[in-house]
Amino acid sequence: MDTKQTKYTLLAFLLILAIWATQTLCRPLDEEYMLKMHEEWMAQYGRVYKDADEKQNRYLVFKDNVQRIEAFNNGVDRGYKLGVNKFADLTDEEFRTMHRGYKRPASSKLMSSSSKSTSFRYRNFTAVPATLDWRKSGVVTTVKDQGSCGSCWAFSAVAATEGITKLKTGKLISLSEQELVDCDTAGGNEGCEGGLMDNAFQYILNQGLSSEANYPYNGSDGICNRKKAATPAAKITGYEDVPSNNEKALLQAVANQPVSVAIDGSAYDFRFYKTGVFNGDCSTYLDHAVTAIGYGTSKDGSKYWLLKNSWGTSWGEGGYMRMQRDIIAREGLCGIAMKASYPTA
Repeated sequence: MDTKQTKYTLLAFLLILAIWATQTLCRPLDEEYMLKMHEEWMAQYGRVYKDADEKQNRYLVFKDNVQRIEAFNNGVDRGYKLGVNKFADLTDEEFRTMHRGYKRPASSKLMSSSSKSTSFRYRNFTAVPATLDWRKSGVVTTVKDQGSCGSCWAFSAVAATEGITKLKTGKLISLSEQELVDCDTAGGNEGCEGGLMDNAFQYILNQGLSSEANYPYNGSDGICNRKKAATPAAKITGYEDVPSNNEKALLQAVANQPVSVAIDGSAYDFRFYKTGVFNGDCSTYLDHAVTAIGYGTSKDGSKYWLLKNSWGTSWGEGGYMRMQRDIIAREGLCGIAMKASYPTA
């Protein structure tokens, strides 16, 4: 066989191999494999269904989500990847109802208080480090899980309060989200039905906040335990809002302490985010709350915010997300720069 014929034979073989690989990657996942995957997923997350019909319906939702996730991960590289997490058997509507909880001020009366400063204390702060991760300074407690309760607002406010408490006292104390869910009912906060971080800060300003150990989280609305709430482990002196639609101002604030931020948390890619710098499609319809605990730049030059979520450690990068920073839109990706605030001490 001459050199020219050998070359054509090799090219033909490579073409056949490429076609086979493409068909294999694009072929729907094998049904038997999917059924096994669903069983393993149920075991991993302790999911139990009431009967065979519910199991079949949940399997179909699970299968659809897995196929969408696989298609995304095998498609054009967006700089982040999705993962099959504990939300995989929920429809979009079920997820939106159960796992967020930020109530936009337009539909919730914000408490008025002279203790809320209208100034921004970090306006002239210029010594902003290039990168920052408050976890490395021992300012952040471990990732928590709000469960099927719309209490993200409480987790966001608590994380920010834990941060300022550590910075001012030197003590990192896990504080009680459940106290806010049960006891903070003023200004429109409604426990598992949603609330606002500024209202939570006002409650903490007035009452202080108990420790997680003293008033543990149970993921449901309850009657306020006044006895437990009477022994606060942390107090604040006030709270301030970061100037809206200003990522530079948000950077100045986060450079000094963890900051509560509201975002659109209902986007499909956000829900199944696994790793990388998230730059997916999302709106500015604020419905979820997280805590900005740092920022940085990835190896490929992508600037990001470091966010602590309240969906457990199986979501994202151990419960955290890196979200694209400094985009053209003034409100920031997913509206992150629209409604940010922090407690003072």
